Amino acid sequence: MSEEGINIHTSLFHTLSQIRVKRFQAVGDSMSNPSSELPTTTRPPPRRRRFSFPSWKGAKPIPLAISIIIGLVFRFAVPKPHQLTTKAWQLLAIFLATIAGLVLGPLPVGAWAFVCLTVTVVTKTLTFAAAFSAFTNEVIWLIVASFFFSRGFIKTGLGDRIALYFVSWLGKNTLGLSYGLVLSEAAISPAIPSTTARAGGIFLPIIKSLAVTAESHPKDGSAKKLGAYLVQSQIQTASSSSALFLTAAAQNLLCLKLAEGLGVKIPSKWVTWLKVACLPAVVSIMVTPVVLYKIFPPEMKDTPDAPIMAKRRLEQMGKIKRDQWLMLIVMLLTVGLWIAGEALKLASVIAAMLGLSLLLALGVLDWNDCLSEKSAWDTLAWFGVLIGMATQLTTLGVVDWMSKGVAHFLGSLSLHWSGAFCILQAAYFFIHYLFASQTGHVAALYSAFLGMCLASKAPGLFAALVLGYNTNLFGALTHYSSGQAAVYYGAGYVELRDVFKLGIIIAIMNIIIWAVVGVGWWKILGLY
Repeated sequence: MSEEGINIHTSLFHTLSQIRVKRFQAVGDSMSNPSSELPTTTRPPPRRRRFSFPSWKGAKPIPLAISIIIGLVFRFAVPKPHQLTTKAWQLLAIFLATIAGLVLGPLPVGAWAFVCLTVTVVTKTLTFAAAFSAFTNEVIWLIVASFFFSRGFIKTGLGDRIALYFVSWLGKNTLGLSYGLVLSEAAISPAIPSTTARAGGIFLPIIKSLAVTAESHPKDGSAKKLGAYLVQSQIQTASSSSALFLTAAAQNLLCLKLAEGLGVKIPSKWVTWLKVACLPAVVSIMVTPVVLYKIFPPEMKDTPDAPIMAKRRLEQMGKIKRDQWLMLIVMLLTVGLWIAGEALKLASVIAAMLGLSLLLALGVLDWNDCLSEKSAWDTLAWFGVLIGMATQLTTLGVVDWMSKGVAHFLGSLSLHWSGAFCILQAAYFFIHYLFASQTGHVAALYSAFLGMCLASKAPGLFAALVLGYNTNLFGALTHYSSGQAAVYYGAGYVELRDVFKLGIIIAIMNIIIWAVVGVGWWKILGLY
């Protein structure tokens, strides 16, 4: 190393030594003189911890309290009629509390229904067997199977493919899509005598695919973009489609069988039913989507590029895949069994079970697909509870007591047959809030109300047919009023309060249409 480098290192070492000495002196001075200023770090005073309750995850307190109060007030404050037993009155109170809870929502629908069912057993209002008897109901399991068919449509992509065809043909606007679906159901309804099967097996999967394509998903802010409107349009018009043809719904055939039992003669049943229903039913089918478009508008209205987009996606999807072919074949086979079910003496639910079994055996669906379909199991829970309660209300004589009360009231008024007829039709219609099945409603009340109509001197054929049409029109009053209503509500696109609000609005609209258009048409036909 050079002499210059040694000097630099020596100077640097000397400087560092002086710095260390000064630092030690400063520390010594601070220790000997505590008053000397030292750099200090200020810390905020410790905060007192406030006690807070953990977030409540149970039932909503206010809706829960209101629902319970309604049941308790009806049970203990309203006098029990002497014609009813204590158990019958108690069950009616629990049923009203159940309905109140379904509207107010203290718990999810399935959970609240299960809680109320538990109350009926704990209070010994119903036995365990009676409380759970409805879970063997064919309609409930047809609904569950329909959800699984929906899963197959979505999993295989067949639903997307069919939805894209609809979009390519009618997809320039949402109203056009709605009419395409509505008119399609009206066209195929006479061949499929199960509104539940049409809803869950055919149209709900298509609606879901259309909604998902438009990025409209259930149970979130995007539901009203497209899915909610299409669901409501389909369920509300399905009532008129079912009323249009005799074979469009199982309850239609039951109505005519009961009417014949009371001595009402119906010539050429299929033709007579269609001839009397055609004009008001078609008007209702054409008007309903427009009315809903105004009062429950979709956020997506105009889609001019949708047909082009749909054609491009169809080209990208290529030819129909193996699973899509299998899904299509099994679906057509199931529909064929539904059509020929009466001739083959094969119930719709059995046909659905056969179709589902084929899908599982062929590998189109696996059991995990069925287990993951939460909507199916949720619907099984709450719909089974409501059907069970409604059935027991009939068994315990509550429905019969109401019918006799109405008949006695009308007799005291000495009304003309037309006035008594209108009152009976309104009572028959709106009492369906107590029923969870259209077929159950017919079995419990149709004969009684038709008998009252005949006693008031109303024309027999006229009364029998109008009661039959009403049996279809109240199918969309609530989310539990029919099998198809349960299927569409289970999709999750429409909130419960909207179901009840739109249900009553469209019901009143249909009553007006059938009254105004129907009365003139039926006069021309010489029905009364």
